[in-house]
Amino acid sequence: MRARIYQPPKNAMQSGWAKTTAWVLEFLPTHARRPDPLMGWIGGADTQTQVRLHFETREEAVAYADRAGLAYEVELPVVRKVKPKAYADNFRYGRPENWTH
Repeated sequence: MRARIYQPPKNAMQSGWAKTTAWVLEFLPTHARRPDPLMGWIGGADTQTQVRLHFETREEAVAYADRAGLAYEVELPVVRKVKPKAYADNFRYGRPENWTH
């Protein structure tokens, strides 16, 4: 059984960085998903894909995977560069673009 350890990205609907510091261990699917013949919904018999374990640090998640004998892959988060901006820069003298309305 294989697992994926990652830090979840910021939700597009939230402005803050809450709930993005924890690490998540989730199991990768072992069987292909297929449509149900009666209803047509996509599903499968693999219930492990529904399990998501949350850890405070990456080391805790890796230690758990090692204790459980899981093959895992760690996805490191992409560091985001934030350029400081000010609203007053829209009206400053020497602005590179033309200001039009």
